[in-house]
Amino acid sequence: MSRSAMTRTRSFELPEYAVSDEAAAYIADRLMEIALQFEAAHFAQIRRHYESLRPEPDDNPGQQLDLFDKHSPF
Repeated sequence: MSRSAMTRTRSFELPEYAVSDEAAAYIADRLMEIALQFEAAHFAQIRRHYESLRPEPDDNPGQQLDLFDKHSPF
């Protein structure tokens, strides 16, 4: 899958359904369980993807601001 396909966002609106409080809680619990199972099964792939997005430490030298004196009196 190309990078552009992975970063594409979908713009759609979810329809509003009339559900009871109990049904809403049940559906939310099941969706969370599915998400957790998916993450557990594909954790290494997800981690590799996020690590590939992180810049290398030497990419931006000097990006860190020097906020404190080297010899602060305490």
